[in-house]
Amino acid sequence: MPSSQPRLGPNSDPNFNENQWVIHIRRALEEELEEETETSVIIFTVPKPLVAIRPDSYIPQQASIGPYHYTRPEIHEMERYKLAAARRNQKDYQNLKLQCLVDRLVGFEPRIRACYNKYLNFNGETLAWMMAVDASFLFEFLQVCAVKQGKETTMTNVGSSRLSYLVRLARNKAAHNAILRDISMLENQIPLFVLRKLLELQFSSSEKADETLSRMLICLCEELSPFKMVKDLPNVRDFAHLLDVLYRFCVPKLEGFSYMTAGSVQDVVQLEEEDHEHEATSDDDHVKEHKVCLKFHAPLNFIKNIVFSKPVKVIVKLPWTILSNLPMLKLIKEPVENFFTSLSDENQENSEDKSTQNSIINKPPLLEEIKIPSVTDLAEAGVHFEATEGGISTITFDNKNVVLYLPTISLDVNSEVVLRNLVAYEACNASGPLVLARYVELMNGIIDTEEDAKFLRERGIIKNRLKSDEEVANLWNGMSKCIRLTKVPFLDKVIEDVNKYHSGMWKVKCENCMKKYVFGSWRLLTFLAAILMLLLMALQAFCSVYNCARIVPIKNLS
Repeated sequence: MPSSQPRLGPNSDPNFNENQWVIHIRRALEEELEEETETSVIIFTVPKPLVAIRPDSYIPQQASIGPYHYTRPEIHEMERYKLAAARRNQKDYQNLKLQCLVDRLVGFEPRIRACYNKYLNFNGETLAWMMAVDASFLFEFLQVCAVKQGKETTMTNVGSSRLSYLVRLARNKAAHNAILRDISMLENQIPLFVLRKLLELQFSSSEKADETLSRMLICLCEELSPFKMVKDLPNVRDFAHLLDVLYRFCVPKLEGFSYMTAGSVQDVVQLEEEDHEHEATSDDDHVKEHKVCLKFHAPLNFIKNIVFSKPVKVIVKLPWTILSNLPMLKLIKEPVENFFTSLSDENQENSEDKSTQNSIINKPPLLEEIKIPSVTDLAEAGVHFEATEGGISTITFDNKNVVLYLPTISLDVNSEVVLRNLVAYEACNASGPLVLARYVELMNGIIDTEEDAKFLRERGIIKNRLKSDEEVANLWNGMSKCIRLTKVPFLDKVIEDVNKYHSGMWKVKCENCMKKYVFGSWRLLTFLAAILMLLLMALQAFCSVYNCARIVPIKNLS
């Protein structure tokens, strides 16, 4: 009679519990995972070259959010404040029990781990409790930001005692700014859906929870964003974490090319076809002629490639070398070789041009495409500066009126940390052209000195909440250039137009000529001056031995 006990194979684990395995599988399948899509990495570690330049801008100093810096002993003091925030949330919100949140987050463990690009050496329950406590702390801090912005009405179900406590927290500026800087760091993030799960336990519906979270996120971005806020608020479900929210507000999607994948030549072709669709419909005859030409062009290219291939060259070169040494053929040797060399070079250049066109989008901009004169130099050349109310997409150059339009940017004690982490997130996420990094490089180029910062401040382009204009100049000049830039069409066009206007001035042309032909040739000029000195010394020695007046008669003018 066969046994009803399960038989263990040679590689089976004797501690394997089939019942527990079935329960685990059933729970995983029945768990309602909203937005069931493939989870991608959204929280990255900052590249080491950036951290090495300014570690304080990327490593939290007060509060650790998420698992990356949880074990650092320097910030353990903040853990008791985070636990106190969690206790206050449980006390003030009757439906908010952290144990319920932890139980839900345990089911999301694979999704949470997939959000981080580094292995998390925590078990599932520890990770869930960490997320729950950090979410409670962030929830309270977002309420503090709403109070600080004077928008207490955005919060619902908040008692008067808790509101007065939040007001007291908002008045502590130093601690408030320190936490603001920490929660805007790339390595100090938790997935935003964890915060949404926390609010869903308090509110009757997920729509109400998302609406409340959206209002609090707007208050946070109004306090942190260096640019004017966009009016349209995307769905809160589309955001990855707090830094992603801030990035989407600072760098809104630009029509046509903002989030086009760098290196996707096919996308470029599609965009060009859409832009010229009306031209194609009106030029049908030309299109037909072009197609006929293409039919003949392909065979000709095939024959040309065979003729100029290496085997054919070797076969032809040997008899030609023998014949070209004959007396009568020596006269035509050089013209014939030059003719075939030019054809071969042209064929090679065409192939190189094709490969260049295929990789043009992947290549970073050249130095000439990045370099731009300073504000002082542009002002002396007659360029005017005006502030715009929008964001980075409003940067333009008016060639007719010679006006460079730049967005108003507000700089305070948090701006450097915010900008650095936004640039790092943009580089790590790599969802398209590095628009913000290109803008930072532009500002770094036009601001060299304190006078440049002062000039832009007086025209309303920079709102300086730092101590001096010198700090503003140091902020931009201290921005790292370790990020590999990509081409951003509208910014490249602005820089090209500005450089074209500036280099077209006669004064600038003269300065460039002096730099190129005088200062750039100082070695040659020094050599010529030394030769001249030697000649003069030789002449002086000669005249001291021989009387030059007798050899070369000089008339006395007196």
